[in-house]
Amino acid sequence: MDSAEDMSEDGSGADDDGGIDSGDDDDDDVQTGASGKPYLSLMQSLVESALHKAKRRKLDHPSADDRTEQPTPESAANAAGEDDDENAEDVDRVEEPEEDPADVKPEDLFDYDDEEADAEDPFETHFVDPDQALLLPRLKAIQEDKWRTHRVVAKPIRTLIHTPDVGDSSDSGDSALLPRPVSGISGLKLKKKLSETMGPKHATFDPIEQTIAPLLFNYSDLLYCNRTVAGAESVRRMACLHALNHIFKTRDRVVKNNDRLSRQQPGSEDLELRDQGFTRPKVLIILPTRQSCVKMVEMICSIIEPTQQENRKRFDDGYTDKQSKFSDDKPDDFRDLFAGNDDDMFRLGMKFTRKTIKYFSQFYNSDIIFASPLGLRMAIGSEEEKKMDYDFLSSIEVVIVDQADALLMQNWEHVEYVFEHLNIQPKDAHGCDFSRVRTWYLDDQAKYFRQTVVLSAFNTPELTELLRVHCHNWAGKARLQQECAGVLQQLGVKAKQTFSRFEAPSVAGDPDARFAYFTKAIVPALAKRGAKDAGGTLILIPSYLDFVRVRNYFANDAAAESITFGTISEYADVPEASRARSHFLTGRHRVLLYTERAHHFRRYQVKGVRRVVFYALPDNPLFYAEIAGGFLQRSEQALLLDPSRGAVRAIFSRYDVMKLERIVGTQRVAKMLNDQGDTFDFV
Repeated sequence: MDSAEDMSEDGSGADDDGGIDSGDDDDDDVQTGASGKPYLSLMQSLVESALHKAKRRKLDHPSADDRTEQPTPESAANAAGEDDDENAEDVDRVEEPEEDPADVKPEDLFDYDDEEADAEDPFETHFVDPDQALLLPRLKAIQEDKWRTHRVVAKPIRTLIHTPDVGDSSDSGDSALLPRPVSGISGLKLKKKLSETMGPKHATFDPIEQTIAPLLFNYSDLLYCNRTVAGAESVRRMACLHALNHIFKTRDRVVKNNDRLSRQQPGSEDLELRDQGFTRPKVLIILPTRQSCVKMVEMICSIIEPTQQENRKRFDDGYTDKQSKFSDDKPDDFRDLFAGNDDDMFRLGMKFTRKTIKYFSQFYNSDIIFASPLGLRMAIGSEEEKKMDYDFLSSIEVVIVDQADALLMQNWEHVEYVFEHLNIQPKDAHGCDFSRVRTWYLDDQAKYFRQTVVLSAFNTPELTELLRVHCHNWAGKARLQQECAGVLQQLGVKAKQTFSRFEAPSVAGDPDARFAYFTKAIVPALAKRGAKDAGGTLILIPSYLDFVRVRNYFANDAAAESITFGTISEYADVPEASRARSHFLTGRHRVLLYTERAHHFRRYQVKGVRRVVFYALPDNPLFYAEIAGGFLQRSEQALLLDPSRGAVRAIFSRYDVMKLERIVGTQRVAKMLNDQGDTFDFV
């Protein structure tokens, strides 16, 4: 609904992707190559640096404090004398000198007989030769933080398009905002090699691919909020095809221009061939686990069908795990994420030649970098360590963040840290031929050309903020989100579901207002329950900070002294969690405090639940159905709860609009946010 759609994460009427209001920034004209100051500053910094030395990558594993997102993190060796043992265990370690970026051979050409550049190819119009009359006003608008938002109605998908506001209303029509539809391979501007390999086996796109392909291959920033387990392969296929297409076009341009320069006659006019960035890596793919990396790599191999794969056995040994480790009651989304090698600390460079894929290439020699947020942060380093290196991210032109909903359950600060270090001009030259570097790189405008693609099962304020703060693509940005039917009718058990709205003054004041409402409206009822109705209350608390606050309240406040309780958080080890579940089942603990991350990582089947209280709604709507429905259903089946006697209570504020919509459905959310009444019952 429009009223829900218009709610921003701070509750204002602005669109939740932000960036529409103009600021008070300086109105200096933005002209490519006009001032030259960024270029002069860059050259001065490089001249002052020492001659470049071949770098060898040596990355330390993180300490337990760095791995806040895992319930049972592995410890790292700290003593200097353990370096050799640590390096032996580091399957991602690379000992390889940097190569000359221009040292590519004619035989590395992907398409020998490729046609000349297509003026309608988005690669050409976005990176190689953009229309200056279109580009310059857009760059100026972006620097002034002026964006225009358009809603494109095409049910069931809701599309929000954000374009730089250049003061021209001529592009307000839907047809001018959305790229032309794409139904299959023939509708894309692909390299011939890719068309020949993909055409025979996947000529026609499925509905998911047709939805995302036009924006993806048009180099718009994209936040896709409908990634499902069933549609994961389609999403991966489009992401990998786009990444390969971009890399092949970039490398072929360099190879062909090298050949032109080699054939140039002495004394002839110098050719100005600007076809490169500062460093070789052009695509960054951020993933949650090693197994998700395996799936991406397998998709790439299925697309290009390489003749040779260098270091493939090392990759299989370090990234694959075929052992079955789950019980039969784990849901599909859990298996999709955690099956195989679920290690969340990895980084992998991949290099392409015409016939070969090389795994574990040095970052500066790579075309694609695969990494988890934690692995990439460890590779970058920190100011405290005084060993920072992020030059390999200076020329990233396509960023793909897959399974962003899973990354939110890790440490999201790592993702933000990575984006803060993208497209910064390098500290060292790394063998770069600056006469070949594109002008907008030299003018420190690379972030305006970078495409960011975020693929998630649902939208959250964190993803919206990522797009607002770190995505400045001059081609614009789009958010695709499907209308929600809700999960109220998917519990599998008949239970009264009560939603109570409380008033919060602001986003910053929401935690205090929520806690005050909880202690006044929920806790007294728990403390007064009689002996027959004394136990079986599970309280889900998504935020760990809120969890600590509620736990301390139950432990120390006189109002809750009669309530016995146990806790299961993401930091609880297996014996601790088992003990808490046992005490809850036997009634020794009347209340169990349970965090969303604990459920995400473990998917415990808690027994003895008679009523569920959602201190806050979970981000993942599946968790609402699993906890409110699955736990109560188990209690009924075990004869611990009379049929239809289970109860669910959820509290929410207007700042929970995204979560609420996914649970109650698009058709209900506006009424629940705006109705004069503050209590809503569903059976």
